[in-house]
Formats: sequence, structure tokens, C-alpha cells
Amino acid sequence: MYSLEELVTRLGGELVGDGKVVVRRVATLDQAGEGDLSFLANPRYVSKLRSSRAAAVIVGPAARDLLADRPRVVAPDPYLYFARVAQFFNPPETVLPGIHPTAAVSAAIPASVSVAAGAVIEAGAEIGEDVVIGAGCYIGKNCVVGQGSRISPRVSIYADCMIGRNCLIHSGAVIGSDGFGFAREKSGAWVKIPQVGRVVIGDEVEIGANTTIDRGALDDTWIGRGVKIDNQIQIGHNVRIGDYTAIAGCVGIAGSTVIGARCMVGGQAGIIGHLHIVDDVVISAGTLVTKSINKPGVYTANLPVQGHADWVKNFAHLRHLDALVDRIRALEQRLEEKSSN
Repeated sequence: MYSLEELVTRLGGELVGDGKVVVRRVATLDQAGEGDLSFLANPRYVSKLRSSRAAAVIVGPAARDLLADRPRVVAPDPYLYFARVAQFFNPPETVLPGIHPTAAVSAAIPASVSVAAGAVIEAGAEIGEDVVIGAGCYIGKNCVVGQGSRISPRVSIYADCMIGRNCLIHSGAVIGSDGFGFAREKSGAWVKIPQVGRVVIGDEVEIGANTTIDRGALDDTWIGRGVKIDNQIQIGHNVRIGDYTAIAGCVGIAGSTVIGARCMVGGQAGIIGHLHIVDDVVISAGTLVTKSINKPGVYTANLPVQGHADWVKNFAHLRHLDALVDRIRALEQRLEEKSSN
């Protein structure tokens, strides 16, 4: 538990009201109760702010005086401030260093590293200081895992891949599996193309559960610094993702596509291969990207849900769209002919 004075001293912000009030956790406006610190990030929820039972709230400058009956912390970005408070209240679990007796470790590792039960670390792997390797993980030959990174249980990192410093990889992720590379014979049979590149992941990257990142075919698959990747995402071989890009769940990115820095990709979006997407692009959820994007901005290509009967009717119209365009052109031509006579 911390007083508001202590939080503001550590994290900044302007304290308005009684700084002696003690808070023990962060909570939403709806769920907050005695001893909870909540936040108002969206003006639409002002009514919830007034009815909330939170002991104190984080607000933006515009909402500084909306709630005079309890203390508040004023910050330029309340949501960002909330995130920092949440981190402060919920630090990573302390893990004792050491190697579990059932782990199979064939590489020299620092004394500060924790290796849990059933983990396998192959020869030639380089493990940095304070790394945590969860139960049942597999770290392949000549892999590099940077200082302070945490590998959750049952993560597989194939040979030669590189993980940066202070990364977090969640359970079930597979880093460095083969990309989908095949040549086809005239008979239709497929001939596998060996995937000899690596996956190179920058510092402070988070990778969600059951996400797969394929190794490069010849060059490397590359994930930049600070990238945040959600659960159940497929990233194909030779993809390059720029620094601080965030990708929501169930996205599929086909091989050799380059995505710039600070992009945001919504859930269930699909990006076909060999495209280039510039920095600062936002791709809405469910969007299928079939061509390169050369200008920053927000891009959307999907239809909202509608009743089945309406969809059937609208799709029938779409099927006749070409014929409708031809009819309009013919009418325009006739009008032009009449106006010229």
C-alpha cells in the first residue's frame, strides 16, 4: 500500500486533495472500492467518475475539477499514468536463480539465471544475466537470450535465434520454426526449400501465447525494439517489423512483408506477402491488406455485421455492380449526346 504522496513523488503528476490517502491497487471506475485508485481516460465516462467508489482517481487536466469530493492525481495522459501505477503495484514475480534437477542444460549459464523443471538448453546457447526460463522450455543450439528476458513455460526457440534484452515471451510461443517455403514439380509434388535464416528479436519485445514467428528462408526474420505481439499471431519468414509496432490477436502476416515503426494492426487483420507498409500506419481489425501502404494513416477494409437477409440482398447488388456501371456510362453518354444537339 502507498499514499498518494508517495506515488506522485515516484511517478510524477499533480496531487490535488489529501495526499495521505492510502491506495492498495488500481481498478476500473465500475469496480473500484475502498482503497482503490481508478482513472478517467475517456470523457464519455464522466458519469461513472461521479458514481465511482474509488478512494482516489487519475484524471487529465480538463477533468481536474470535476470531482471535488476526493483526491486525484492530474496527469497529461491518465491511461499511461494508470499503466505505470499498475506496474508499480504489480512488479514481476521474484524468481530464485538456479537450475532445476530435471532441466537438461548443455551450455554455460550465469549463476543469476533461473531454469525451471524440464527445460532444455542446447549446446552453444548464450543466456544473459537474470534470465528466467520456464518449465518445459526448449532453447536450441547457439540461441541467444538477452539479459533480463523471461521465457514462460513451454516456449520453443529453435537453433540460432536471437532474443533481445528484457523481452517477455508467453507460453506456447514458437520462435524460429520453418517458414512455408516449397517449390513445385510439374507432377504437383512439393519440394521443401530449407529455411536457413534466423529470427532476430530486439530488446523489450513481448510475444503472446501460441504465437509463431517463422525463421527466414535465406535472410532473417526481424522484430524491432519494443514491438508488442498479441496471442495466436502468425508471422511468416523474412518479415520485418519496425520498432514499437503493436499487433493484436489472430493477425496473419505472410512472408517477406515489411512493416514500419509505430504501426498498429488490429485483431484478425491479414497482410499478404511481399508488401511494404510505412511507419505510423493503423490497420483496423479484420482488414485484408493486399497492396503496399505508402502513406501514414488509418486503413480499413471490412463490412460491419448485418442480418443475413440484408447481406444476401446487398451481395446480390454487388454481383451486378459491373452491369450497373455499364448502364450508368451508357446513360451519361446519351445525356452528353442530347446536350450537344
